[in-house]
Amino acid sequence: MIHMDRRPVLDEFEKLIVRMNTPRVMIDNAGCVDATRIMIDSARNDGILLEAVQVLTDLNLSIKKGYVSSDGRWNMDVFHVTNLDGNKLTDDSIINCIEQSLGTIDSTRSKSIDGMTALELTGTDRVGLLSEVFAVLSDLSCDVVESKVWTHNGRIAALIHLKDCHSGSPIDSKKMDRIEARLRNVLKADNDIRSAKTSVSLAVTHTERRLHQMMFADRDYDRTPIMRTSGRYSPLVSVQNCAEKGYSVVNIQVKDRPKLLFDVVCTLTDMQYVVFHATINTTEFQAYLEFFIRHIDGTPISSEAEKQRVIMCLRAAIERRASEGVRLELFKPDKPGLLAEVTRTFRENAMNVTEAEISTATGMAQNIFYVTDAIGNPVDSKVIDSVMQRIGTGHLRVKELPLMYHQKAENYDQSTSSLGGAVLVSLGSLFKRNLYHLGLIKSYY
Repeated sequence: MIHMDRRPVLDEFEKLIVRMNTPRVMIDNAGCVDATRIMIDSARNDGILLEAVQVLTDLNLSIKKGYVSSDGRWNMDVFHVTNLDGNKLTDDSIINCIEQSLGTIDSTRSKSIDGMTALELTGTDRVGLLSEVFAVLSDLSCDVVESKVWTHNGRIAALIHLKDCHSGSPIDSKKMDRIEARLRNVLKADNDIRSAKTSVSLAVTHTERRLHQMMFADRDYDRTPIMRTSGRYSPLVSVQNCAEKGYSVVNIQVKDRPKLLFDVVCTLTDMQYVVFHATINTTEFQAYLEFFIRHIDGTPISSEAEKQRVIMCLRAAIERRASEGVRLELFKPDKPGLLAEVTRTFRENAMNVTEAEISTATGMAQNIFYVTDAIGNPVDSKVIDSVMQRIGTGHLRVKELPLMYHQKAENYDQSTSSLGGAVLVSLGSLFKRNLYHLGLIKSYY
């Protein structure tokens, strides 16, 4: 009897499986006049769209157009991207990073929190709340290494990475119990302790995706705003059913901004919907998104209540990152209590923090705050000047938005004044046109 060595055959089979499950990434800088085209070809994977968008978003790229198709057993995603100044990608290091990251997209890309304790907070927002939170952490000798804070509809969600100030180690469980007890007391509103939640995060999840999940679990989408907002990011969302092919079709029209696509796809994914086809198109100041979705069990949206819930949740996901207010950037050597000191100055000047991004990992405090007055209006310039003088004009400054977003607000306001009822007609036409291109209807005229 002849015994054949089957290892070479198995090795080749394993290589084939790896090739089939490894996305192929093509980056084209010549085929498009004003953007870099990125094409991702891979075996079907329900999470690959979110992973791809997350990679591009984390590299601070703006997705100007996109086409997604994942019927059958294969995904094909195409994105037209620029940097935040609206230019093509010319930096080889960025292009190489895209190719490497997207080419290993099935691997875990959550940020490690080794050596830190991740603390999650949700509660009722109010002026000065963030100051009180950071004062508690400073008083208990906690070093805030990184943090992101979002507010929406009177609610706040924060993910804070901590170390012990003295040892530089993660916070031990006994001390963590004291921290959580004090913070729950700070977070509670009108003595309603149920509205305040604190927890130590054990799962390592992408920070911004986790903030979406926290606010979704807190049902911020079903609450009434308590502060005035500009309304510039109030999206128009519609949901229709394509009964013939078993899809639900989501159309979104909203002012364009960075990370918009990530916020929408993240929310659809966490609501257990799968995107089969999508079209993303942006103009100078507007974004039009369309998604053909089914529930993870293969069924479309089945009731009016479910449809309204999807609409509410997508609106909330877009509005959470609306970045209302003046953007202030702090760049200052870090020291114990600095964050508590800065946010206390905001509170004493009746400035409300609507969003914050905090980093002290390099020994320098590199913090971003969006601030309004106590009722959501723009902060008076004299108040801003006073705060800057107190904190240090060389350390705190008002930061303008990137070039491509600098004049969009004015253009957007002018355009929406003439839209009126034509918006729904536009969304309906977009819906019919895409049904036609997918071969689901014979004509869209």
